[in-house]
Amino acid sequence: MYLIRDAGTRAGGAAGGPAVSPSMGLLLTEPARSLVELVTLPLAAPWLSFAPRGDGHGVLVLPGLLASDSSTALLRQFLRLLGYDVRGWQLGRNLGPTDEVLDGLPARLSELYSLTGGTVSVIGWSLGGIYARELARQQPAQVRRVITLGSPFALTDSRQSHADRAYQRRSSLHATGRVPSPEQVRQPIGVPSTAVYSRRDGIVSWRACIEPETDLHQNVEVRCAHLGFGVDPATLWLVADRLAVPPGQRRQFRPPSALRSLYPVRDVPEE
Repeated sequence: MYLIRDAGTRAGGAAGGPAVSPSMGLLLTEPARSLVELVTLPLAAPWLSFAPRGDGHGVLVLPGLLASDSSTALLRQFLRLLGYDVRGWQLGRNLGPTDEVLDGLPARLSELYSLTGGTVSVIGWSLGGIYARELARQQPAQVRRVITLGSPFALTDSRQSHADRAYQRRSSLHATGRVPSPEQVRQPIGVPSTAVYSRRDGIVSWRACIEPETDLHQNVEVRCAHLGFGVDPATLWLVADRLAVPPGQRRQFRPPSALRSLYPVRDVPEE
């Protein structure tokens, strides 16, 4: 599932945690919870206006399964207000790893790299985050940072995602012989990365959206629905903070004291 040939159904390993899907309660309330997050976003506008600002480098934003650039419009608008040269993927609806996607994404990245004259940060929501990681794996010299939003790159079992059926129904459209294996997708990438995840995610298991932390990688928890990552104020602040880190620095995310309550802190992941 998700840019991999077939994860199959097997016991979950340490990388992706137990083979447990989000509860039906979380799944069924996804639309309502994400709508609440959207309509309450204006209330966060005053403090979001103080979000960290970076150097205005290029940012490529990739949508999730069955979504298009319209789904990331508010996220891109927010980053544009912070001064970044932000682009959508311009490949229509995300139907999975088709030949058009696998050819088009490297071209979009290279184009933005050339236009801005510097490395590009890539933000991917859900399936888009797996694309982002694979882009960084293939073209590390052009990628400054990867930020994934509820992306199950550590998936070990199809039962960890309620979106698996929608993905598999479109498998006939997917590229042949070009899609990496589950094991390849789970491998760490060689550029700085941040995995944003939520235990309130009703689409994919949060355990499939994280990996062991290193000097290059950090997992950060927020409290939002899967469909709300692109409008969740805590996620927006976090994205702004990560993009503002100068190239070459490996500073970990530390929320300001006034916002600490938005980011749960847990020493050991709960099973």
